[in-house]
Amino acid sequence: MKKKKISKMSRRFYVLISYLSPRLNTRLLFLKKFGRLPDLKHPATLNEKLLKLKLEDYGKNELVRQCADKYRVRTYVEECGLSHCLNELLAVYDSAGEIDWDGLPERFVMKWNFGCGYNLICQSREKLDRSEAQKQLKRWGREPFWAYFSELQYRGVDKKIIVEEYIGSREGVLPEDYKFYCFHGSAYCVMVCVGREEGWPRFYFFDREFKLLRINRDSVEAPGDFSLPKPAGLDEAFAAADRLSRGFPFVRVDLYLTEQGVRFGEMTFTPAAALDNKRLPETDLLFGSLM
Repeated sequence: MKKKKISKMSRRFYVLISYLSPRLNTRLLFLKKFGRLPDLKHPATLNEKLLKLKLEDYGKNELVRQCADKYRVRTYVEECGLSHCLNELLAVYDSAGEIDWDGLPERFVMKWNFGCGYNLICQSREKLDRSEAQKQLKRWGREPFWAYFSELQYRGVDKKIIVEEYIGSREGVLPEDYKFYCFHGSAYCVMVCVGREEGWPRFYFFDREFKLLRINRDSVEAPGDFSLPKPAGLDEAFAAADRLSRGFPFVRVDLYLTEQGVRFGEMTFTPAAALDNKRLPETDLLFGSLM
């Protein structure tokens, strides 16, 4: 209980600082994570370059703001000629109180359009605790997500709850998501999570030929002969990521490979809020050089 209170107080402190000065909040968070202040005048790493963009561009860059919005990004995906990659949109609501639960299918995915982690995956409408789900959605909707880490692309977003089709299997298994790290319209690599269902997730990076890139701890520690079979549809997913990332110095494009083909997930401009201290320092520099 004590830890939760401290964490809550700490979060409130950073939110307050964020409202007063996003730059100061960013510097304090970076110092807490890395033990030093970020170099925002002459950034070299991916983290630092994204923090600079976040503070100086993302808050007023309308295209970035659109693509960070999980509802409005659908229009961008369509304009890129990739409407076939979009999950079916079942409903859009301005508040949790508007939800027509009886009008939804047995399975669906419901999420707020701002930030991340505000997702509700329903595999059985009849078993869903609607009252608790509605309370959770209301709590999420009140959160000032942008202010936690001064991610200005989310500030002032017109909040919406969107409901999309469920794309998991009939057995309830969700498809693996593939996270494409894109620089200037080209997907350099893809990150794949393995072993999540067993409770021991490992993350591996692969190039466009699906050869292992030893650029993170799990990949470095993998056996010399480690490999995974190349997933069906991966080349199509790389091509989709290329198209979606045109015009951006960096964006992470998250896609799903399903039996029905490539499905769009989201576009992330500040992975880990651009405070990723788990990334290898040399990889942070490598990614920074690609920008």
